[in-house]
Amino acid sequence: FRIKRECHQMLQMTQGNKSKNETYYQFEGGVNLGIGAFNLMLSLLPGRILRLLEFIGFSGNRDLGLCQLREGASGSSLRAILCTFTLLVYHTYVSLILGTGEANIQEADSLLEPYLQKFPNGSIILFYAARIDTLKGNFEKAKCIAAQQEWKQIHHLCYWELMWCFTFQQNWLQAYRYADLLSKESRWSKAIYVFQKAAILCMLPEDDLKRTGEDIVSLFRQVDGLKQRIAGKSIPTEKFAVRKARRYSSSQPVKLVLPALEMMYVWNGFAIVGKRPDLTENLLVTIEKEETTLQNETNHSEYYMDDVCMLHLLKGLCLKHLGRLMQAELCFSRVIQSEKQIKYDTYLVPFTLYELGLLYKQQDEREKAIRIIETAK
Repeated sequence: FRIKRECHQMLQMTQGNKSKNETYYQFEGGVNLGIGAFNLMLSLLPGRILRLLEFIGFSGNRDLGLCQLREGASGSSLRAILCTFTLLVYHTYVSLILGTGEANIQEADSLLEPYLQKFPNGSIILFYAARIDTLKGNFEKAKCIAAQQEWKQIHHLCYWELMWCFTFQQNWLQAYRYADLLSKESRWSKAIYVFQKAAILCMLPEDDLKRTGEDIVSLFRQVDGLKQRIAGKSIPTEKFAVRKARRYSSSQPVKLVLPALEMMYVWNGFAIVGKRPDLTENLLVTIEKEETTLQNETNHSEYYMDDVCMLHLLKGLCLKHLGRLMQAELCFSRVIQSEKQIKYDTYLVPFTLYELGLLYKQQDEREKAIRIIETAK
């Protein structure tokens, strides 16, 4: 990083030089990529870690990082396409999964357009075009698999995206098809893929489930043995999946309630499907049906209040995206008020506080939003 910073300082010193050759532009592109990617990457770290890194001389300025990458992407150096891809990853994945779901789709579109014209059949280009379609809510258009056969990892990325596209549309059989392919072919996160497959099977009608020949209980019981460790640490999403799957570990399993929709929330999918009022309304109907079923049960399990609160959270998200903000606030408030009755899914209250904070932000009640989000921390 220090070498890159020194190169950046050298570049600033030569800005006024009018005699710039090809070597200069290649050097400039390399500096833009290095400084931009490093600053952007570090800016995503938690505040306490970032402050420590800044103390020893590193920089995590997100605005500077984005500015350098945009400058590099607009140039003609060999690193221009790498700057573009870095920005595309940030806008189409990182800002959605680690942020509030407000991806800069317009910039992603404009960055990709020249490459779509130049490489209309490029597999990575088509993948990002499909991803942008997904973020726009054009789930029916988001197809990217047939472009190439050699690089299977691209297929696995496409399977993951298609699984979610069909999940957003509640086309459970098609979603199961791609979840099944991932669980069999990909080794990135077997625990997540098997859990996701089982979660989608939970959404199928009984007749469709029998035709698949799958055993949901057996699949959930596999999840714990498939978790990975990286540098001695568990992957957070895998830990979540393992904890949820434990409801099936006893001799009398307790059924998960709408697990595919809960995982949709974990991956910030409601921010995507929320762009389609018709599909959001359909999800709301599904949630309300499950809510009624749960209320009508005579023998409530120990997970009853956890399930009720989870449904209120998901219902509140649907109502928020449908513009029914007062009803959404009421759903979120019910979860927060039930904090002491939640036994296992302790994530529900802080996450609901966060969603309530975003709801207040949407209504320009910034002080209220900050106070609520600080409480969530």
